[in-house]
Amino acid sequence: MRTEFKTKRKIEFADTDMAGIVHFTKFFVFMETAEHEFLRSLGTSVVTEWEGNKIGWPRVTASCEYLHPLRFEDEVDIRLWVSNKGAKSLTYQFHFTLDGVDVARGELTTVCCIANPGEKLQAIPIPDFLAAKISI
Repeated sequence: MRTEFKTKRKIEFADTDMAGIVHFTKFFVFMETAEHEFLRSLGTSVVTEWEGNKIGWPRVTASCEYLHPLRFEDEVDIRLWVSNKGAKSLTYQFHFTLDGVDVARGELTTVCCIANPGEKLQAIPIPDFLAAKISI
């Protein structure tokens, strides 16, 4: 069974543009927030300590397809699932709906890296404690 996560987001006034709809860039924020919630649900974080190193998840690709506008105070359902789990990377799919209507679809690929301050990023295999919790 693939790993899925569901959350909701109430649209804030600051999320909207002059036309009164959610600005396209906010969907990337929503995807990142859902990813952070997902990782916390697995007992970790987007930034964590592991074997004496700081581990992070830099993005290597991000895309979003917009299907229907969202407005101030709408409550959007966000569904995240892992569509690809590589040795060092995760690809997430996102599906946004409002009252059963498709709003947007997104994709985000991240790479597990040692991200110690002052050091060059170094891609590493996803630690076993996390990889074991994720299935596709």
